[in-house]
Amino acid sequence: MRFATVLYEGVPRLVAAVDERSPRLIEGFADMFALMDAQRAAVEAAYAAGKPLPESGWRWLPPLRPSKIIAIGLNYADHCRETGQQPPEKPLIFAKLNSSVIGNGDVIEWDPSITSSVDYEAELAVVIGKQTRLVSEENALAHVFGYTIANDVTARDLQKGDGQWTRAKGMDTFCPLGPWLVSADEIPDPQALSIRCTVNGELRQNSNSREMIFSVKALISYVSRMFTLYRGDIILTGTPAGVGIAMQPPRLLSDKARVTIEIEKLGRLENVCRELTFRVR
Repeated sequence: MRFATVLYEGVPRLVAAVDERSPRLIEGFADMFALMDAQRAAVEAAYAAGKPLPESGWRWLPPLRPSKIIAIGLNYADHCRETGQQPPEKPLIFAKLNSSVIGNGDVIEWDPSITSSVDYEAELAVVIGKQTRLVSEENALAHVFGYTIANDVTARDLQKGDGQWTRAKGMDTFCPLGPWLVSADEIPDPQALSIRCTVNGELRQNSNSREMIFSVKALISYVSRMFTLYRGDIILTGTPAGVGIAMQPPRLLSDKARVTIEIEKLGRLENVCRELTFRVR
């Protein structure tokens, strides 16, 4: 199944669907975390009893807000080739702040006095389903609840200038997620998913998760050796070739740019950009 969180009648509500054409509001779960704890039979019963999601009068929210987001750099062979970098011997790990999370249709915002080089990164996001620590690669996928789409928005000038990536990757609105969280049983092979990103309708990224240097199961196992992963935590698995900074000349995001990311079987994540000057109060 696939799940989402929407704002309906002023409150967050859970939605379930067997495909994108049959979404229903479901009851009985306080939030996505509660749904993740439930038995599959209870979820299916809630879906069967649910009311169809109206065509209007609601908006997408992020599927969930994780306690932490662990992200992986340089994890696609084609991305390493386009940037002229050697593939890493071990996964390159960094973190994004959970306050950076926004939903489908929300606005990616930045202050041009802070950064003038904002880029997109289409990524497959892995959502952990249960507490995970020191798990083997063989058992790693059994700890996955599902998958969603992410945009690892990055301020390239800060990434280069700071020497570490907290500001560049962690600013508010720099982690669009969703709209759907698709259960793991719908994705038997996470290494066989096409990934596309367009900016204002122009195709920029067009690759496949088979280009990953470290597979999803390898990443989960490796990360779990250092950090306990809790239910709902997210691992961003890296971005393929086609990022704006690698183009000649670079083609970065600008005010009113529309970024659309599509991952096979997961749907479409779309956000518009906005430059604005923040006022300190």
